Amino acid sequence: MAASSHRIMLGPLVAAIDQGTSSTRFLVFNSKTSELLSHHQVEIKQSFPKEGWVEEDPKEILQSVYECMERTCEKLTQLNIDISNIKAIGVTNQRETTIVWDKETGEPLYNAIGKVLQVCSAVLLSIITQLFMWLDLRTQSTVEHLINKTPGRNKNHLKHKTGLPISTYFSAVKLRWLMDNVDEVREAVVSHRAMFGTVDSWLIWCLTGGKSGGVHCTDVTNASRTMLFNIHTMDWDPELCKYFGIPMEVLPRVRSSSEIYGLMKSGALSGIPISGCLGDQSAALVGQMCFQDGQAKNTYGTGCFLLRNTGSKPVMSDHGLLTTVAYKLGRDKPACYALEGSVAIAGAVVRWLQDNLGIIGSSEELEKLAASVGTSYGCYFVPAFSGLYAPYWEPSARGIICGLTQFTNKSHLAFAALEAVCFQTREIMDAMNQDSGIPLTQLQVDGGMTSNRLLMQLQADILCIPVVKPSMPETTALGAAMAAGAAEGVSVWSLNPEDLSEVTSEKFEPQINTEESEFRYARWKKAVQKSMNWETTENQALKSKPGKPEKCVTP
Repeated sequence: MAASSHRIMLGPLVAAIDQGTSSTRFLVFNSKTSELLSHHQVEIKQSFPKEGWVEEDPKEILQSVYECMERTCEKLTQLNIDISNIKAIGVTNQRETTIVWDKETGEPLYNAIGKVLQVCSAVLLSIITQLFMWLDLRTQSTVEHLINKTPGRNKNHLKHKTGLPISTYFSAVKLRWLMDNVDEVREAVVSHRAMFGTVDSWLIWCLTGGKSGGVHCTDVTNASRTMLFNIHTMDWDPELCKYFGIPMEVLPRVRSSSEIYGLMKSGALSGIPISGCLGDQSAALVGQMCFQDGQAKNTYGTGCFLLRNTGSKPVMSDHGLLTTVAYKLGRDKPACYALEGSVAIAGAVVRWLQDNLGIIGSSEELEKLAASVGTSYGCYFVPAFSGLYAPYWEPSARGIICGLTQFTNKSHLAFAALEAVCFQTREIMDAMNQDSGIPLTQLQVDGGMTSNRLLMQLQADILCIPVVKPSMPETTALGAAMAAGAAEGVSVWSLNPEDLSEVTSEKFEPQINTEESEFRYARWKKAVQKSMNWETTENQALKSKPGKPEKCVTP
């Protein structure tokens, strides 16, 4: 095929920067078919300066973006695809990770503060931090101080404005910690040189010129994870900023998720607009085309993130879920909201079975092992390695395996581990159904674990609804590309449901009767109750005595 005809057939292309906790990727899609044409990935190093801390170098993150762009353009050229067909670039990113930099020098003032769980196993710790960089325990004392300022020491005191509890997760607490503990940050704030942002803000500012006119902005989805953003007014809230003691001048301008923020200022893609921005979980929701109230997606990685579109009005949870902004696809378009619940331990279970117990050599082996028996034989595994998260939020819980008999073997344990992921997702779904009042009828899925077909079938069986897996797994990057391509002034990607190119998918229908599913789920709930109240203050004191093995700290 001649190169010219090949280019004509492709039509406009849209690229996406996907910056995650463990890697950066640059991907290029055909805007007419949603086909992924090429991509490149670079791993990101994490540093652990103290126990319970994890950091990344903002300059390394930026350099990884440039490298991925350059290598992807080289690959496109080798495929005889003209890179001038790339009409827009979207950004999707790890949320809550916090960066402060000097607007005059362009230099970061401290490493990006990420997220980490403090757990007993060093191996498990390194696994979990690949996903949960937002759980950085250095800010725990800051959180306690902030909660003490509220009436009745209520961690939900700000929830009516933010949709979030006061927690170490969110960016405002990390920014407060930086201002209190890092001289360079404090001095830059006092001298009006400091800029704050999540990873999206840092990248957009640098890519659009940096200290030479870079655009300091963020989108509504990332802003809604800072605890400084009012999800009703859709802007920074002066009272929230006063509560955290953060000057509003350091904050980026809040924009919609789909509009031209600025132009690339260097490299092979110089002059191309950056016109889409979504936090990673929101990007996956868009990439899965969950545009209707009641549609939901679950991303299966080291943990799981389940987001449910709740339409144009935020739904406040009574069941331990977060209320967040799902997307705002245009300056004049309405914002859509979502309920979010996270499963802390999903793929991490696989790594635990592999690295800590040695009963499998790979994730593929887990599926074969579990499929060989097709049942847990009454064995239930609650992987509460560092407490239970949504919807329980019970830090005293610890992992248990129960229902063992003399007949139980490693294959049954493998099956129970997969079921544990599905049961945890069911608990989140039940909480969402109760909060929204409308039962979910289908679950869209994505992420690395969805390659496990047995897991997907188990999920459908335990939820008692179909599970739909797209054939193109890069839904997070696709969502960012869709937002960028649909922006006013670009308009090469229609978000009209009739015009959207449907990504082909596979549907897993429930194959067991509802009674059996409910029985297994009830047994799981019983096992969860057994896992609670295991860790106590007295236990912690005993563990801290000299001569004892590795210390566990409840987050």
